[in-house]
Amino acid sequence: MKLVSIHPKLPMSNKIATRTFYVQKLGFIDIGSEDYDGYLILKRDTVEIHFFEFKDLIPEENYGQVYIRTEEIRIIYQSFIENEVAIHVGGILSAKPWGQIEFSILDPDNNLLTFGQAI
Repeated sequence: MKLVSIHPKLPMSNKIATRTFYVQKLGFIDIGSEDYDGYLILKRDTVEIHFFEFKDLIPEENYGQVYIRTEEIRIIYQSFIENEVAIHVGGILSAKPWGQIEFSILDPDNNLLTFGQAI
């Protein structure tokens, strides 16, 4: 028996805002076979993220986080800049002592997405 993948589930307070941000700004596609009430499934390349509705979510109190590995960090970073995605103040593109080049963004509900590539 082996594990083959992971699909994080993050909270969202507004399904339309979440879908719009991830599809229009980050290049994900909606892969839900149906429009499930209070649930959203998005994918880009081999990365799949699920979202569950949390109507009482206070974004400033949300600490949801996902680390996404890539092989094209500079291209992704530039595409986000061109799509006017705000880069997290503490997460600008930089080399880290643990052997990764990383940057971070926040989604509309304050979920932190960190993108990293091995140096």
